[in-house]
Amino acid sequence: MCHETTSVGLKKVIGTPVGTVIWDDLQDTEAFFFFGQNTGSNSPCFLHPLQDAAKRGAKIVTFNPVRERGLETFVNPQNVTEMLTDQGTEMSCQYHQVRNSGDIAAITGMCKHIFDADDAALKDGKRVLDVDFIAQHTHEFEEFEHRVRSTNWDDIEQESGLTWQALKDAADVYISCDKVIGVYGMGLTQHKYGADNIGMFVNFLLLRGNIGRPGTGACPVRGHSNVQGQRTVGISEKPELVPLDRLAEMFGFDPPCDKGMNTVAACEGMKASKVKGFISLGGNFVRAIPDREIMEQAWESLELDVQIATKLTLAILTMDGAHGSFPALAGLRKTCRKAGVRLSMSRTVLAAFTDRQAWRNRQASI
Repeated sequence: MCHETTSVGLKKVIGTPVGTVIWDDLQDTEAFFFFGQNTGSNSPCFLHPLQDAAKRGAKIVTFNPVRERGLETFVNPQNVTEMLTDQGTEMSCQYHQVRNSGDIAAITGMCKHIFDADDAALKDGKRVLDVDFIAQHTHEFEEFEHRVRSTNWDDIEQESGLTWQALKDAADVYISCDKVIGVYGMGLTQHKYGADNIGMFVNFLLLRGNIGRPGTGACPVRGHSNVQGQRTVGISEKPELVPLDRLAEMFGFDPPCDKGMNTVAACEGMKASKVKGFISLGGNFVRAIPDREIMEQAWESLELDVQIATKLTLAILTMDGAHGSFPALAGLRKTCRKAGVRLSMSRTVLAAFTDRQAWRNRQASI
């Protein structure tokens, strides 16, 4: 659900449904451009290589309607000196509070300035664009260039919520760096025009050949590893996205070829009482989807609901009928045991797994 736009949209524009960045690229890049990704809140471990990059002089340019603390200043909790002095690392060299739904306009503005800079460089016999890369690895470039050049700055500023100067400053950082990584999160994907957002971001990277080289690439930040893993092993409601022939060959069975349900179809099926059962491996489906109140009512009509979870969730509290909830230990337990740390689930939470009505009554009395 979170990055379905990436799984389908990114594959459409560059041929792969996953990011093109590996760990070594983070250490080799000269700049990060962030769109719609709250690193400190959603992927705090990512802050450590970003801090290392900032310390060695790499630029971080952030576009986000919300000022997210982790991408402004980062005080490393593993660094005693930083914790005692509250002296962290300045992360973003530029932080642009783009208007909601203004991402495409902001990227268009940067691309427009890049074309202008290329025109100026051409007079001196130089180029800003990677013309060889564009000629060899892209198509319909002229149409894209015409569309960007014909967009006026008044419209760009109005739609993006950013000034010409702000977008020029951001584009100048991009032009000055030979290796750039584009990082994005659900601020781009969970959107009516999510596929267009990703396509435009990729266009931005392609202008200077920032895909396919060390220290460059598209870096969609997913919320949890099974989102990446399910694509790797071929889990999808779209059979055309799964290597069914390879699965049949490797495991000796005939995989089903029927089209499955995505999030929207599953919710509509529950509302119409056509979906009778739901099995969840982690996550909090009821809380994550829109129209939560409507889906809470529909959820209670399920004949079978199985939740495998490491913590109590709203989906578990709304369970009725022939259902089961299975407390599971997080994969962190083994690591923590080696480190001498002991983890345990609170008795209150364990009780809630086995006595949901008592938990509801307790919550209602608070």
